[in-house]
Formats: sequence, structure tokens, C-alpha cells
Amino acid sequence: MISGHRTPPRAPLATWPTPLEPAPRMARALGLGEDDLWIKRDDLIGLGGGGNKVRKLEWLCGAAVADGATVLVTTGAPQSNHARLTAAAGARLGLDVVLVLAGSPGSSSSGNLALDGLFGARVEWAGEGDAGTLATAAEHVAQGLRQEGAVPAVIPFGGSSPVGARGYLECARELLDQAPELTTVVTALGSGGTMAGLVAGLGPDRVLGVHCGAVPAPATTVSALATTLTDTPCPPKALRVRLDQVGDGYATLTEPVMSALTLAARTEGLVLDPIYTGRALAGLTAAVRDGDIIPGLRTVLLHSGGLPGLFGHPTALARAEAALTSG
Repeated sequence: MISGHRTPPRAPLATWPTPLEPAPRMARALGLGEDDLWIKRDDLIGLGGGGNKVRKLEWLCGAAVADGATVLVTTGAPQSNHARLTAAAGARLGLDVVLVLAGSPGSSSSGNLALDGLFGARVEWAGEGDAGTLATAAEHVAQGLRQEGAVPAVIPFGGSSPVGARGYLECARELLDQAPELTTVVTALGSGGTMAGLVAGLGPDRVLGVHCGAVPAPATTVSALATTLTDTPCPPKALRVRLDQVGDGYATLTEPVMSALTLAARTEGLVLDPIYTGRALAGLTAAVRDGDIIPGLRTVLLHSGGLPGLFGHPTALARAEAALTSG
């Protein structure tokens, strides 16, 4: 049951629904039936290069505009998809954007960071630190903006809050319309809001989250968001979460993820990124191998976007280029 709290306003940033497409060659390569695996193409959301954060930002920006905001402030890693799409949303809505990013000038280039500049965002570098350190830095930036007469709205890390998670509650409803017989939706689990919204709409048994290393306690994070969204307890132990695809950390490229990038590209012409969607497919692959996902049932892989991040990841690019030169 979805929470009866007042529904926040929504800023129109995209056209819905996104396509649901079959992936028969990938399915066969994984050992599934050719009609078993489908791709939810949230990478095809039009705003700012596409990706799952647009669904969250429709609700978060709607609330910000309703509150009279003149500038959006958010946080993330240098190659944050969320930061890139917040910058694009601000451009679409006529709002200034300040991105408070981990690291220092020169610590990252190209990819999402180049698009941040193209969309007109200002970057404040916060140095090394965790999400809490970034949140403190963002509030400091927001306070400075208030002193200048601006009205800042601080958008949470990854857009993941009960308000932002409503975007993936809507996605769950889309999926039920498109594929009412679906058994499992596989999604990258970053800051938690995407999985939480899907769990709220589909139930915990039909959502498999693949942890990407963005938060220290992914199941607890998703549990809290889903519980607040639905007003129904969703304990962490009820969630299907894979923790085996993080490798040496969030920004690292593992062999299973590189294999997943190659598989998607060479079977379906799909481009995944090495941080989120690559891990999601690597987790799906492992789930088939473990028997958690079986032939004969409808599985959906959420393609949550992230293509620009591939071009900001030197190791993944070097591996892809090496495949070209080696024949």
C-alpha cells in the first residue's frame, strides 16, 4: 500500500513510458530462453543524455520549484550521473545549479563532468570524504547562496529520498502495464532510491538489486526509503540484494563487469557503463549461474543509463580500445 501522504508536485522533464525491449541474443548467451530477458530502456529518457535520475528529479525539482527555489545544489562523485542530470534539469527549468563533488580540480575529466560544464553548472570541489562530508559541504554552499539572496534547494545524494523514489514507484507501474507477468527486475543499487521505488510498487520478491559500492549499508538504505514511501515495514532481510559485484570499490572495473559490458555490446548493441549498469548485468549473470534467476520466467534488466560515465573511466575505455586493436 502506498503512503497516503500528500503527493508532491511534479516537474515535467521527460516523455513516458520508456520502451521495454526484448534481448533474445543476450538471453541465449546467459542460458535463458530467448523470450525470457527484456530491457527497460531508461537510458532513452531524453533529458541530458538520459538515465534513471530523471524519474527522481521530476519529483524533487517539482518540490523545489513549488518552494520558490532559484538554484539547485546537489552532491556526487566527479562522474556522477545524478549531478549531470541535475545540471540538465536546472537548464530545462531555468534554475542555476551548483554541484558539490568529491575530489579536486583535475581529479577527473571528460564524461559526465564535461556535460556538467556544457549544461552551465558550477562545480565546488569538496575534497575527499564520504556522503556525510559532501552533505555538510553542500549545506555550507547553500548557506552562502542564501546570504547572496538566492533560494537554494538541496537535492539529496543520488536523488534518493522518499520524494525522489516516487519516480521508480511510477516506473514499477509502467512495468506492470508493459509486462504484467514479470518475475524479476534487476537493477543497479547505488544510492538506493531506484530499488526502493521498484520495491514499493512490485514488492521485494520481484526486485533484485546489485550493490555498486555507493553506500555502506545498501539493504538498510533501501529498507528505510521503501518503508517511508509505503508506510509498510520493509525489513532489510526481505530484500534481494547481491553484494558480490563491488570488487575493490565503487570506481573499480572488475572482470565480471568488463565481461558484462562486452556481452551487452556484442549481443544486443547496448552500451552499459562500468559503475552501475555493467554491475547490474554482472549480477544478473551471477544470479542465473546461482539459480536465483531461471529459464522460463520473465526477467527485466533496468538499463538506468550512465553512458557518459564510460567516457570518464580510463580503464574501461582502454579495455574497449584494446579489443579493437587486437582484432
